[in-house]
Amino acid sequence: MHIHSHSPFRLRALAVAAFAGGLLLSGGAFAQAAAYPSKPVTIVVPYPAGGSNDTFARQVAKELGDELKQPVIIDNRPGASGNTGTGQVAKAAPDGYTLVAVSSSMTTNAAVQSKLPFDPINGLAPVAMFAKGPFIVAVNNEFPAKTPTELIAAIKAKPGQYNYASSGSGSVNQFGTELLKAKVGDMQITHIPYKGMGPAVTDLVGNQTQLLISSGPSLLPMVRAGKLRAVGITSLKPSPIAPELIPMSTAVPGYEFELWWGLLAPAGTPADVVAKLNAAVNRILAKPEIAANFLREGAIATPLTPKQFGAVIAEDVERWKKLAKQQNITAD
Repeated sequence: MHIHSHSPFRLRALAVAAFAGGLLLSGGAFAQAAAYPSKPVTIVVPYPAGGSNDTFARQVAKELGDELKQPVIIDNRPGASGNTGTGQVAKAAPDGYTLVAVSSSMTTNAAVQSKLPFDPINGLAPVAMFAKGPFIVAVNNEFPAKTPTELIAAIKAKPGQYNYASSGSGSVNQFGTELLKAKVGDMQITHIPYKGMGPAVTDLVGNQTQLLISSGPSLLPMVRAGKLRAVGITSLKPSPIAPELIPMSTAVPGYEFELWWGLLAPAGTPADVVAKLNAAVNRILAKPEIAANFLREGAIATPLTPKQFGAVIAEDVERWKKLAKQQNITAD
């Protein structure tokens, strides 16, 4: 029997074939997502080995390998304050096999550098936050203050006579201190930028500078050795990192400065791959031994959804751009 090309029989046959083909295609996409990862995953750390980004990334990577049943490799690609490695990941294939471990210094960089090799909000997909941690506010032993209130009073009593150190122009330390100055309003203290945290701490101990606001790991060993004095902490409330320290917000209402660390993927990475990675990282953060390790490094394990993490990044970029303009913060 000859069937005319436009007959109902032929149309129905074509429709059934198309439907079956569609099922095969969607089934294929589903199988692809279910099969992720089918090879090793690389986490780029855009800083040298040994820093907080590297430490947290390695702890998570070790556990993530077990979660994903694939090796998770750490690849240190330092350069340009973390921008080199982050930029390379932003350009990588959005397939979930190349990720980057960053910290909130990515957002302070975005506030002071007009030409980043990536878009911090649209060029990368938030995967999971690892942790958050406050800064320690330290002075040298000769400085006449033991509490946040005494610190502010001492600086105000001698306008422009004291110096504060940072690990460089446009660094997170500078942002943390300039935010304090902005909140106080009439606090005159001169910024001395150093090439890294090592020399900044050395000169603080030697009384070349009088104040340094930095992370727990870079300051607490010197404080506990009696070489520096911690006068406060930059979390809004007392922190389990150093419960004995008084929050700066007791003297400067609303002052809060916390660092975060987390995992990003290239923009366009499939949502189901991001969701799988997010769930795996959050399971890792729930492990008591991981939380304890992070706490020793001056941070608190902080599980978030990709959407929540994205909101933190966007808010930070906006906040720091505003502060950089207001306080005239520029990069090296």
